[in-house]
Amino acid sequence: MEWNQETLQTLSQCFLQTLSPNPEPRRQAEAYLAEAADRHNFGLAVLRLVAEPSVDDQIRQAAAVSFKNHLRFRWAPSPPLEGRNSNSHVPTLTPISDAEKEQIKSLIVPFMLSSSSRIQSQLSEALAVIGKHDFPNAWLTLLPQLVTSLGQAANDYASINGILGTANSIFKKFRYQYKSNELYKDLKYCLDGFAAPLLEIFIRTSSLIEQTSKSGGNAATLRPLFESQRLCCRIFYSLNFQELPEFFEDHMREWMGEFLKYLTTAYPALESSADGMALVDELRAAVCDNINLYMEKNEEEFQVYLKDFAEAVWTLLVSASASPSREQLTITAIKFLTTVSTSVHHTLFAGDEVLGKICQSIVIPNVRLRDEDEELFEMNYVEFIRRDIEGSDLDTRRRIACELLKGIATNYKDQVTKMVGDQITNMLHVFAANGAANWKEKDCAIYLVVSLATKKAGGTSVSTDLINVDNFFSTVIVPELRSQDVNGFPMLKAGSLKFFTMFRNQIPKHVAIALMPDVVRFLTSESNVVHSYAASCIEKLLLVKDVGGRPRYTSSDISPFLLILMNNLLNALKFPDSEENPYVMKCIMRVLGVADVSGEVAHECISCLTKILEEVCKNPKNPVFNHYLFEAVAGLVRRACEKDSSLIAVFEQNLFPILQKILRDDITEFWPYAFQLLAQLVELSKPPMHQTYMQVFELLLSPDLWKRSANVPALVRLLQAYLKKAPHELNQQQTLSQVLGIFNKLVSVSSTEEMGFYVLNTVVENLGYDVISSYVAHIWAALFTRLQSHPTGKFVKSLVIFMSLFLIKHGPAALVESINAVQPGGDLFGTILDKFWVPHLKAITGTIELKLVSVSSTRLICESPVLLDPSAAARWGNMLDSIVTLLSRPEQERVNEEPEMPDIGDTVGYTATFVHLHNAGKKDEDPVKEIHDPKEFLVRSLAGLAHTTPGRYPAIIQRFLDPANQAVLFEFCTKYSCPII
Repeated sequence: MEWNQETLQTLSQCFLQTLSPNPEPRRQAEAYLAEAADRHNFGLAVLRLVAEPSVDDQIRQAAAVSFKNHLRFRWAPSPPLEGRNSNSHVPTLTPISDAEKEQIKSLIVPFMLSSSSRIQSQLSEALAVIGKHDFPNAWLTLLPQLVTSLGQAANDYASINGILGTANSIFKKFRYQYKSNELYKDLKYCLDGFAAPLLEIFIRTSSLIEQTSKSGGNAATLRPLFESQRLCCRIFYSLNFQELPEFFEDHMREWMGEFLKYLTTAYPALESSADGMALVDELRAAVCDNINLYMEKNEEEFQVYLKDFAEAVWTLLVSASASPSREQLTITAIKFLTTVSTSVHHTLFAGDEVLGKICQSIVIPNVRLRDEDEELFEMNYVEFIRRDIEGSDLDTRRRIACELLKGIATNYKDQVTKMVGDQITNMLHVFAANGAANWKEKDCAIYLVVSLATKKAGGTSVSTDLINVDNFFSTVIVPELRSQDVNGFPMLKAGSLKFFTMFRNQIPKHVAIALMPDVVRFLTSESNVVHSYAASCIEKLLLVKDVGGRPRYTSSDISPFLLILMNNLLNALKFPDSEENPYVMKCIMRVLGVADVSGEVAHECISCLTKILEEVCKNPKNPVFNHYLFEAVAGLVRRACEKDSSLIAVFEQNLFPILQKILRDDITEFWPYAFQLLAQLVELSKPPMHQTYMQVFELLLSPDLWKRSANVPALVRLLQAYLKKAPHELNQQQTLSQVLGIFNKLVSVSSTEEMGFYVLNTVVENLGYDVISSYVAHIWAALFTRLQSHPTGKFVKSLVIFMSLFLIKHGPAALVESINAVQPGGDLFGTILDKFWVPHLKAITGTIELKLVSVSSTRLICESPVLLDPSAAARWGNMLDSIVTLLSRPEQERVNEEPEMPDIGDTVGYTATFVHLHNAGKKDEDPVKEIHDPKEFLVRSLAGLAHTTPGRYPAIIQRFLDPANQAVLFEFCTKYSCPII
């Protein structure tokens, strides 16, 4: 694209039209720009437009955003994945040429520095995109250019801040990348070029701030100066993140002196307004991040400054904690004190007086509810819950204040416990005096107990020394749960439900069962948080396990109120903003997975769940809710049909239309779920098979369906169900040929090879040898071709398991003869045995798989002439050695695998990830269930074999078995009284 007046006008008009409220010109402009983006020098032309002062600002702004995005996708575009199919709809982007890149890099810095602040911020982000890929090695001029521009900017803080913003962007990588020689090389380059200029501009700006403040300077003059200092602090953080650089260690006194000044000095000209105070606090928060970094990583060098900073931060916090608008500063300041409290310098917090001040002046003010907490509770329940019970509130004022107490308690547990315990008692007394007016005192007390509870390692149990849990629960929590007004004081109700949920393991079963109807009642609360917490409480209670792993609560415990429970859960989904409430749906899933589902409950539930499915199919936007929804349906089908198999007809009637809609309307997000539900229905169905199932089976054999990788596990699951349920209806030669074609495709790449073996194993398990015999040669050819081209450990193990299953189903002779038939006149089976079966036998994992392979290997050495021939003594001995290793040694001793490298062609589609439905899972079946102990089977088989030729096998065992395995085999023989003679 050539830069001239015509290009300028065309691009200007296009970017103007992209801002049009009229969709038609907007679409036309977007289409033109999308096509033009593939042309040579398009990015350069847009950059020149952005820098053109004669063009309207809104057009330049739109062009700047487009330029940034153009670079983001085309500066270093990801290569297309091989094997991606035509359904992926991912366009191939034309990368920016090297010549155009060089011109852009030569122009972007001066253009950025001469632009307005809004355009400057977009170009700074664009520059950071380039820097991510090219800086420093492929852009050696950038850093010198920034440093030179910084020196020439004098007191032009619009340019200075643009330069510092750019430096901040490109230096951020030092915070997030893992240590490496390459990273340290880049860091040294940046330190050598920028550390000194950074300190120089920081000191110079600090002097300007002092001069301006003393002369009564106005806020407009101070704002860019404070922004400059904030950017300098963020750059300081990046350059110091990996380790303490020599330059910064040598100049620590200068940096720390300035840092301390910003924490201890007031700036009335700015702090008199809310936005001015926010600007000053942003700088102070950046300083707190820096000193916290030094406290964590450079404690020894920093300790001389620690006392002054601790006092400054403490003093600052006392005033900041009282102001709701200063939350970010409060959080970063408390983080610093928390770091100090867990360090060797914790003595700064020693003494009851100090601890009392911390509690009264910092912790309690920050734990108390504020107006914004109540607003979040009412207006955005999803975000409130995310912060409150999902552990993502570490950067909130309430949580970080409790973390400070936990930090201090590391060394002063008794004092903290007594102090907080007294505070909780006082709060509850104040509440008792006037509950309606002082309900926030009780909320604060509950929050302190819950937040300071300690989770026990390796489990869900929590403990606390602050209170007696039983007493606190009965006197403080139970009255809230017993309250008949489910809508009154909702935050107190939510806190009480949260307490019940957190301490569920400690609450005796009879107490919890007695309160369950009350919790069920709270599902009718209008508050989204309250009915979500009630649902979460019930769901978590049903997961509690007693000693030995036995569930504490069973179907009989919830049967008395199951109807009202399900009714309230389903009605909770009708509240505004809770139509796709994941906590409610997760509870429905859990209840249906535990409950004794009667026909009445099944009819009501499947009707309601189907309606919900119909709604989410219109716009699948909440993947967590949708997953629990499909799990709930699968759980309902499983539990109901366990009790009354005739209900399958009800489920088929309700589910067939929606499952057909998912497949017909190409709702691909739900295809894996639909196939898993269909597999479950197929397995439960009564003969003769419903016509709908046969229609789906025809679809199942379509090669296009298998191109989406997310579908494959579910399709295999469905194919297994058909082959097992109706083998005689499906074993026609053409059908079997199509099924084996699917197997061939799956087994050809490592990402789906395991699925291919699932198909193959199911064919062998469910179809007679007379049906599959004409295809056996094809099967072995496909497997051995793959084995020769890419013999991964995973593939070889799957092959050994398949050969073992084949032997169990059709005998050793059929296995040996069919494999040798692939190469007539040779000993292909012997080669497979020596190179793959024997060496990989000991690496088999999985209870059923281990048993299957050990039994089949035992039968092979005791029944197959190939191994019983005297000339095969070494092969026989080596195989027995592997069998004994498999049966006697723990998995970690015998399995030592490197991770597999994927094939280039592994990605067969660009689709959503497959998600397994637990409730629709297939039960693993034991192909050798008649054999209870594979060790006993081994020695009894060996003893019977040895009896036919006394003296032969003990000599082979002594010669070819590892001494340790000989000893183990002798132990087996002794244990089962089966000597090998």
